[in-house]
This record gives sequence, C-alpha cells and structure tokens, in this order.
Amino acid sequence: MRPAFGLPDIRFVETDAAEVERRILSTYEEITGRKLYPGNPERLFLESLAYIIAQQNFLIDYAAKMNLLAYARGGHLDHLGALLGVSRLSAQPARTTLRFEIAEPLSFPVVIPKGARATPDGKLFFATLSEAQIEPGKTSVEVEAECLEAGTRGNGFLPGQINRLVDPVAYVVKVENTTVSLGGADTESDEHYRERIRLAPESFSNAGSRGAYEFWAKSAHQDIADVSVWSPSPGEVNVCILMKDGGLPSQEILDLVTQVLSSEKVRPLTDQVTVQAPQTVSYNIDLTYYVYREYEALVSQIQQAVTEAVNAYIQWQKTKLGRDITPSVLVDYVQSVAGVKRVSVVSPAYQPLEPWQVAREGTVTVTYGGLEDA
Repeated sequence: MRPAFGLPDIRFVETDAAEVERRILSTYEEITGRKLYPGNPERLFLESLAYIIAQQNFLIDYAAKMNLLAYARGGHLDHLGALLGVSRLSAQPARTTLRFEIAEPLSFPVVIPKGARATPDGKLFFATLSEAQIEPGKTSVEVEAECLEAGTRGNGFLPGQINRLVDPVAYVVKVENTTVSLGGADTESDEHYRERIRLAPESFSNAGSRGAYEFWAKSAHQDIADVSVWSPSPGEVNVCILMKDGGLPSQEILDLVTQVLSSEKVRPLTDQVTVQAPQTVSYNIDLTYYVYREYEALVSQIQQAVTEAVNAYIQWQKTKLGRDITPSVLVDYVQSVAGVKRVSVVSPAYQPLEPWQVAREGTVTVTYGGLEDA
C-alpha cells in the first residue's frame, strides 16, 4: 500500500513477519541466556506466537493508516471526506439528444412528453428530460435525454443507434439520437475522491482561488481527470477540463461544469467564468531503436515491449493539461525495455504547452534498427 500525493511511506508498527520473529527469539534468548535451535519446542511455540503477533501488527498498521488521507480507501475514505463535507460522487447516467420526427408538417403542435423513452436494443432505455413539442409547420424537434441506468453502460451509442420508440407518441414516426451518448460514469473512484478531499479546504474560500475552482470543477463529474484554471485579465476566469484517459469533454460535460461553477456559493460575483475544452496540439512519433546483439533470441519479445512502452508514453503525454511534449521522456520509456541499447528519435521535438493545451499523438512510426555490439 503506497501513499498518495508523493508522500513518504510510513509504518506505525513492525509488519514484517520475519523481523517480528527475530525480535521475539532474540529477546527470549537474551532473557534466558539459552540458544534456541530449529525444532526446539520453545522455539516452535515462539514462532507460532510471532505469526499471530505479525498478523495483529498488520491489522493495527492498516487501521492506523485508514485515518490518513494518503492511505485511506473505501468506507474509511468516505468518513474522512465527511469531515470536510465532501461526499463521494454517485454513478451518473449517460446523456444524448433525441430527435423526434413526424411524417409531414401539421397545423397544430405535437407534444413530446417528459419521460418519453427510446432504446437501441430493448434492454437499455433513454428518457427525455423535459417536455418538448414539434411546432406547427415543422417536422421534428430535438430534446435532451438521459439513460435510465446509471454507469458507463449507456456511453458510446453513435448517432442513429438509439432508434426504437418505446412509448408511442401520437403522429411520431421516427426517433433517433443525434449525438453520441456520453457522460455515464461509475461511482467515483478512491483516487479521484481522495484528490477532491485534498482540495476541499480551498473551497472554503469565497475569493475564488485556483484550488477552489479545481475542486468544484472536479466535483461536477467523476470522469474529469484534470483541471486548469487561469485568469487572462482581472475579473475573468478560464477553466479548462480534461477527461480520464485523455478524453475531451462533451458539450454536456462543459455545460455541467459551467452550471456548478456559476453557483453564487462558488463563483465570486466579480468573476466571469468560461469553461472550455482543451486545445489539442498534435505531434508525431518517429523513432528507431537498436538491440544488444546478446539479446538476439529475445528480439520478438523486445519489439512487443517497445510497442507497449511507446503506448505508455502516449498515454502519459495526453492525460495532463499543459504537459510539455518531451522527447527525452519517450526515450526513457523505450530505453527502460531490457535489451534496448539506444534510441534515435526524429520526432517529436520538444514543445512547451500552455495550461489550456493537451498533446495528442498523430502518426506513430516505431522502427527496429537491428542488432549492435555492446
């Protein structure tokens, strides 16, 4: 169990069973002046006692660490959050926009009731969030809808896939989603929740600190992985958000964050807040790597490992706002593969990024250059 936030590891009691046993045996020998050899009845008894004590020490150490934010998890983390008034975000349903159509224009409005359902497969259902109507002389209307099942299951339906009307609506002959269904999320993870608890004291300020805006933005949705806040001029606050795994936010997510940050309890009255998606900066990867000749028999495994290392670099590069495009980090990832002698990088070149930018990979060319002597 490693602590979060880069803090040093701590241990409240000794949890190493071998060390516990050594201490018990050495203490006994020191007190009695007798040497305990393997198989000695007293030694066997003390070894069994050491095993029980080591188990108890582990539980004591674990219980103590659950009181520290950097270590706490599960229900223990929820209790720490409660001390600062921060609750774990519950699962969120996916959202999309549904378009309802009629065969021909009518002289009267056609009402689409709130809660009208559509489905892509007869198993998952999306319901309209508000009442809408097709105006006289028009043939369609679009309305926002929400999945009736919270979680990620409702994500990823492409436009046109949610196309079966569940609840008949007079005159409506067709329904389909016009946007990709997005925004569904499972219950907030320990890591994301822990970071929000750490930022929570910033939210106590009514002066609109950078940390406060980060806290409230991350509280809008558990899939928001990174937030950048800056002020281009007095009274103006720009907030840029990045989703988990380097994803870009949908308009629905941007609107949700805007709604949260617009609350009078969050935003100072003098602040004009703008929430935006990050600007993507494309880069290409073109590198050649060489393998020690002594690793010739393992070339195929090394090639696979290098591919995984490059993918890890790509993931690292796009999961943080304002993270400079740094070729030396790419070299470190590839060079860490056992058997790789050297790496020659044609691109990318170093490029600094602004806080509202995020790097995204373009073409990726990874070439095996052959074997070389040490």
